[in-house]
Amino acid sequence: MSALKNILAVVGLISILVVGFLLFHIWSATRDFDPDAFALYQEFAGKLLETGDLADAFVWAVPVNDGVAVEDVKDSMKSLAVERNFLFVNESPFYKQAEAVTGKKFRHIAFMQFCDVRVGIEMLEYNNAYSAFMPCVISVVEDREGKIWLYAMNMDFLIHGARELPKDLKAKALRVRRTMREIMEGAAAGEF
Repeated sequence: MSALKNILAVVGLISILVVGFLLFHIWSATRDFDPDAFALYQEFAGKLLETGDLADAFVWAVPVNDGVAVEDVKDSMKSLAVERNFLFVNESPFYKQAEAVTGKKFRHIAFMQFCDVRVGIEMLEYNNAYSAFMPCVISVVEDREGKIWLYAMNMDFLIHGARELPKDLKAKALRVRRTMREIMEGAAAGEF
């Protein structure tokens, strides 16, 4: 019986040391993370478990109010962007490409691209990988039931998801985030 106790004590000690080593390693790797990173990942994990879909967990989805036409939504986004000194870059009418390829009518899906060039320059000076997320895109999507939705990547992952951005750059990135949300929510309500 005493030998079993000694074996269990050694196994327990090794387990404590391994867990301690892992916790120290995780702490060392994440100590420079943004203070909001863990709350963001907790929210992400909850949404992922709820939906079972990675894409749903990574995006903002805003339903467009009933009665607001798709062209009004797009015009509203452009207008709201101009009001906020945000550059409208381009519209990619995916539905037209889908119709050209399939020869069949396709529901309305368009990608609206926006950018704050000055902040974009600073983000690229900080890390070239941010180029993969530029320009900011808001998708205008008519779902299979005819309801219009606006989708955009949840920018919180870029702002809070890992190492904290320099204070000035973080403030500018938060302004871009706020502008994107204002454009989405305003357009969904049909504001100009």
